[in-house]
Formats: sequence, structure tokens, C-alpha cells
Amino acid sequence: MPADALSRVFGALSDPIRRDMVARLADSDASVNELAEPYDVTVQAVSKHLKVLEDAGLVSRSRDAQRRPVHLEAEVFDLMTKWIERYRRQVEERYRRLDEVLRSVPEDEQQRARPARNKPRKETKR
Repeated sequence: MPADALSRVFGALSDPIRRDMVARLADSDASVNELAEPYDVTVQAVSKHLKVLEDAGLVSRSRDAQRRPVHLEAEVFDLMTKWIERYRRQVEERYRRLDEVLRSVPEDEQQRARPARNKPRKETKR
């Protein structure tokens, strides 16, 4: 997934109404009117939110007789997960290396490097 597409996905998910719509669509497809029900916004506003989700590739709309259900495109989440997973692995590797360094430091040096805790501070006269 190109970076600009990934930015569109994360941008689309930055809005709480759109995140809630995605969560609801994870259960089942829904019409625009069904998606608009719990919100205190117009159907047109919901349609605009859906357009952002659609442009990001998160949802698609199909025609089922008179109904136009909105469908969640799960493949986009697989791509997002791979992107996030790459950075999670890098961070875990950094922590693993840090753990190795800390294990190699003698215990007495570790004790000296730790800040003193719960020691009363000396009062200075003003």
C-alpha cells in the first residue's frame, strides 16, 4: 500500500463517527440510513463520511435491488496490520537489544546508575 493510500486510511479513521461506522460494518453490511440512525447528523453528512471511507478503500457500496448496502473491505486492514507489525517488530528488537546491554552491566554499576528513591531531600535555607 503506497504511503499516500495509508495516510488516507489513517486519516479516514481519525474521525470517531467513521471509526464507529467501521466497527458497525464489521458486524454486517448496512444502508446509509441504517448507518445514520445513531448519530445526530444528517444523512448527507453520513454520506460524506462514507465517501471518505470509500476513497480510503475501507468500504464499498453495491446495489442490491433498491438497497445500496455499504460493505467493509477487510483487505485494507490486513495491509494496515502489516504496516503496523513492521514497526512493532523493530521496537521489540530495540528492547531486546537494550535488555542484552542491561544484562551485561554488572549489578553494582546498575545500583549506582539508579536514582535514589524515597530519600528525604535536604532543605536549603533561603
